[in-house]
Formats: sequence, C-alpha cells, structure tokens
Amino acid sequence: MIRLRFESRLAAAPDLIWAQASTMAGVNAELGPWVRMSYPADRAALDGQAVPLGQVLFRSWLCAFGVLPFDRHALRLERLYPGVGFDERSTSGLQKLWVHRRRIEAVEGGARVSDELEVQPRLPFMAPVVRLIVGALFRHRHRRLRARFGLL
Repeated sequence: MIRLRFESRLAAAPDLIWAQASTMAGVNAELGPWVRMSYPADRAALDGQAVPLGQVLFRSWLCAFGVLPFDRHALRLERLYPGVGFDERSTSGLQKLWVHRRRIEAVEGGARVSDELEVQPRLPFMAPVVRLIVGALFRHRHRRLRARFGLL
C-alpha cells in the first residue's frame, strides 16, 4: 500500500477553497494541464445536491493532457463534510484501491488544505512508479492551490 500526505497553508478563507474543491471544474483546475477527469453534467458540484454515499457516484475517464484516456475511475464517496472535505474510496482500471481524504481547516489568516492518500496498484510491481506519479501530481495540485489562493 502506498501512503502519501500533502499539506498547504493558504491565504484564503476555507469556504472559498471549498467552493473550488467541491466542483469538478475546480478539481480539473488543480490537475491541469497534466490530467483532466470527465464527469456527467449532473455531478459538476458536490454542494447543493444529494450525494449517494458508499456507492459509485460516477465513472470518469482520466485523460493525460486533457485528451488521451489512460484510466477509468469509479468515483465513490464514503463521507462528505460540506465546507470541510470528503473521504473518497474508489477503484480504477489501474488502481485496486484509491483512498483520498481531503480536509480544509481554518487557521489564523486562512486555511490549511491536506490530502491523505492510500493507493494500491492492481499490479504490485508498479508501486514505485505509481508512488512517483501520484506524488508528482499531488505536489502539482498543491502548487496550483498556492498559486490561486496565495501562501500563508
């Protein structure tokens, strides 16, 4: 099992960060330009709609550079904490297990965003490559967050 953790202290209110983090456009803004996730129009945002917990919310194509499909992700949320974060427990063609926990916490002058990941590749010998790629992608996501919201 691969376990990774990333954290950024941002100069923005938690609700502003959540407004982006709870939308697929916001997720794609963090991932871009390296990866884009497809999604159905009725699942563009988590807030303001009933989200079925513990079951597949939708299936998404992960596309390299926004156009080249490389994996099919079955996104499933275990818990949703509006304004604060979520616990995702998904699978994909490449990952037997993908656990992503995001939290947005108020701190003096802004917010702390943390991402905790547990990843189990379907092909165990690929673990070092998966660790490298997922680590690079989440470091990129946090750079994008810091660029958008500023650093504390």
